[in-house]
Amino acid sequence: METMWIQNIKLETGSYTDEEGYVFTKTGIFHLKVEGGKIVDQIEENISIPDGESEKLDAKGLLAVPTFKEMHNHLDKTYMSLGWKSCKPVRNLKERLHHEAEELVELAPTTKQRAKTMIETLLSQGSTHIRTHVNIDPYIGLKNLEGVLAALEDYKGIVTADIIAFPQHGLLRDEVPHLMKEAMRSGATMVGGLDPAGIDRSIEKSLYTTMDIATEFDADVDIHLHDGGHMGWYTIDKWLDMTADSGWRGRSAISHAFCIGEVPEIRAQQLAERLAEQKVAVMSTIPLTKSLPPVQLLDKHGVDVHFGCDGFFDSWSPHGTGDVLEKVTKFCELAGLKDENQLRKALKWATKGITPLNDQGEKQWPKKEDPADFVFVDAASSAELVARKPIRNAVMVKGKVVYGSL
Repeated sequence: METMWIQNIKLETGSYTDEEGYVFTKTGIFHLKVEGGKIVDQIEENISIPDGESEKLDAKGLLAVPTFKEMHNHLDKTYMSLGWKSCKPVRNLKERLHHEAEELVELAPTTKQRAKTMIETLLSQGSTHIRTHVNIDPYIGLKNLEGVLAALEDYKGIVTADIIAFPQHGLLRDEVPHLMKEAMRSGATMVGGLDPAGIDRSIEKSLYTTMDIATEFDADVDIHLHDGGHMGWYTIDKWLDMTADSGWRGRSAISHAFCIGEVPEIRAQQLAERLAEQKVAVMSTIPLTKSLPPVQLLDKHGVDVHFGCDGFFDSWSPHGTGDVLEKVTKFCELAGLKDENQLRKALKWATKGITPLNDQGEKQWPKKEDPADFVFVDAASSAELVARKPIRNAVMVKGKVVYGSL
């Protein structure tokens, strides 16, 4: 079993408030012993590392934070690696979907190449887990899935992934339900859905079909929901009934969920309570173009909220960097989160809930037996990281540097 020491790594250790009311994060320099990709010992810098043949890696006082989790992405859609191409003008969603469908056949042969370029971009920003939705539709069948699976195989042991069979052009049409099942047999790990009202035109039938596929393959679910207002609210409420009836508690998520922010607050609170009860997560890309789900209200009620970058540089938008931390920073700006406590807690939206300090400002990460997975940055604290978005000096997975250098 490989053993190594990571020397001079800055970790957050606690919090204090000065006489003027400013909150500060306390840090210390540590040496971490790693065996088999996990942390097995942690000693302070004033204690000498035992002599031996273990490899040593010097972090040079850089701050370590948990690696990021990109929780809403489309690896198969990007134009990356093909050169510059802006979006074709369209008049409405129907035209945009038609244009995408025309492009699918043209782009399919380069799916692996394009997906690998996007994976590299996400990894360079600190993301080591990717939840990707992959088009499953009548135009290309499973070709995009095949390309994405091949790309992810090249990053096995570095990047983990949720691979969602995604009916972008509608679940209730042609042979799509059959193709969705074929996708689940061919490597997809989750079942996707899309706008049961706006796209499928039948809320109950769309949701029941989604759940039927999920139960057949014992798979988790992630539903794109752009349908707004009370229609979207009803859709989520109906889905919560189904999760309770099917025993799918803790096994699904709603992506976008704009509707929760578009209904009266009492309605949003009712839904938040049910989402928490059924452990249904909400995935947000913090877009500029539409209302947001009420992240803080959901958080207050115990709903897991995670951020993602969505697709970027594709037929839908030429914008985007692949930096999920940027999404956290943007939300903090929108919500007016400015102080040390608020900023460092906000990191959880990029790390799937993991933060170095708990809500009381006490150290909770990393612990013995945790994976040696780190993003290294030149920052005083995770609060500065969220506010200022410094470059990622290095990314480490299981004790090995997979991006950048130390």
